[in-house]
Amino acid sequence: MYKEKHSRSIIKTLSWRITATVTTISLVWIFTKQLAAAFAVGGIEVFLKIFLYYLHERSWNKVSFGRVEVAPFVLWFTGLPGSGKSTIANAVYEELKKENRKMERLDGESVRQLFPRTGFSRKDRIQHIERVGHLSSILVKNNITVVASFISPYRESRQFVRRLSTNFIEIFLNTPLEVCEQRDPRGLYAKARKGEIKQFTGVDDPYEKPENPNLVVDTVNKTVEENVKLIMTYLKEKDLI
Repeated sequence: MYKEKHSRSIIKTLSWRITATVTTISLVWIFTKQLAAAFAVGGIEVFLKIFLYYLHERSWNKVSFGRVEVAPFVLWFTGLPGSGKSTIANAVYEELKKENRKMERLDGESVRQLFPRTGFSRKDRIQHIERVGHLSSILVKNNITVVASFISPYRESRQFVRRLSTNFIEIFLNTPLEVCEQRDPRGLYAKARKGEIKQFTGVDDPYEKPENPNLVVDTVNKTVEENVKLIMTYLKEKDLI
């Protein structure tokens, strides 16, 4: 959200008045052919209308008619490893940035680098997501929209995060496990199947699907562009953008 300062209104007033006054002087000279009269009318007009325009501009800033508040929100992407969370979240983030709103992007990998000692037990993962949830809620309170992508496998932690923010939107990437394993860009599923990685979501640690997500995204039959459009349409319908 932006609030217009008095200095901005003054500069806008001056730039407009210079344009308008030159136009007035030109018109008076065209019709009267008297240069002195043209400048006299222009001089009187410029001071009078600068004052009136400034009052008009500042008065409208106090009127709420036609002004819609754009509220910040948390866009939370959840799904199995390899479901496409980061890819779609990044694309949506770039679209939202075009609105010139304050934004922050939180991702599972980057945030874990801030807390390298965080484990992968159920307790550790819940605490980690709750920590991210608190961070997201603080950002929203400071009028910053958050786009977050985390596996966040447990309903308990996702519900906790939802309660922290007024506008919390849970987006579930409903990508089947077999598809995620086929993608496996970093070979993590393969390592988990061999026992080289323990407590890996989808293999030896459960992923609890959301029961009532705000939006379900199909990454198998729809392209990234189609899913981004779907999400942006949803946000528009909710008057969030």
